Amino acid sequence: MDSGSVLQGEALVRIGSRLSSVLLVAGVAALAGCHGKPTAATPSKQVSIRGTVASVDMAGKDIALNGKEIPGFMEAMTMNYPVTDPAALTELHPGDKIAATLLYDQDAEGAKNLRLKDIVVVGEANPNIKPTVEYNLPAPGEAVPDFKLLNQSNRTISLKQYRGKVLVLTFIYTRCPLADYCPRMSRNFAQIDKALAADPALYAQTHLLSVSFDPAYDTPKVLKSYGGAYTGKYVNETFQHWEFAAPPAAEMPRMQQFFDIGITPGDDGSLQHSLSTVVIGKDGKVVAFWPTNDWDVADVLAKIKAAA
Repeated sequence: MDSGSVLQGEALVRIGSRLSSVLLVAGVAALAGCHGKPTAATPSKQVSIRGTVASVDMAGKDIALNGKEIPGFMEAMTMNYPVTDPAALTELHPGDKIAATLLYDQDAEGAKNLRLKDIVVVGEANPNIKPTVEYNLPAPGEAVPDFKLLNQSNRTISLKQYRGKVLVLTFIYTRCPLADYCPRMSRNFAQIDKALAADPALYAQTHLLSVSFDPAYDTPKVLKSYGGAYTGKYVNETFQHWEFAAPPAAEMPRMQQFFDIGITPGDDGSLQHSLSTVVIGKDGKVVAFWPTNDWDVADVLAKIKAAA
């Protein structure tokens, strides 16, 4: 379905030189949304989507979109969507209401590589409205606050205790149903953990931490079971190098804002969310930040080795 049929009868504000609509590409969160990477193959399916722009990331070439429900496909949620035409980002602003075509590939695990095209602004944001919450975009050299969390062994940990090591941190929640989001982050971390283990000297200088943004459900017992499954050691896992933890509910908003994680509760305990993966240096400062799911394990390993 093209944007014209979707938007028939509405007064449209088209993106880009007032001549034509522009192309965007999406990846799912998280939730404040989740993310995906376009493939060269012709997309197998497409649906129409509407929503409100939550943020625009010029560096990451994507937007966070608070999307409406797509019956039979997706609940209402906020997620990050990469763009195919970076020039389109200059025409989008937080608060803009848009309609677009959502492209996705699908395999046995479910929908993957979500992305947007044919973006049309159907309602412009009010520039006089100030956001109630300001989200930080972690920048290289920025000091990371000493957040405290409860880990899979029911012990309180803090980010400061990892000073002297390169800390690699990502966000997940154990009930995430989207294969290209939290499960993908955990599979990637499993690959990183295995690669680091092959170099004992590097292994000793690094630590991995998967942080759940669902502390009410992701108790230490749940995180221990989840983590053991991804490390492949199950009940024999000691979590000496890769931990799983969740902050107290009261600490969660601060972590969300610092690491640019958007979260919106959905039905049946589900969460719509964005993603965030960060490499933190031995000095406790940001080395690199990825706000989507389309980062490569090799790229992250390179940042880790350089920092170590």
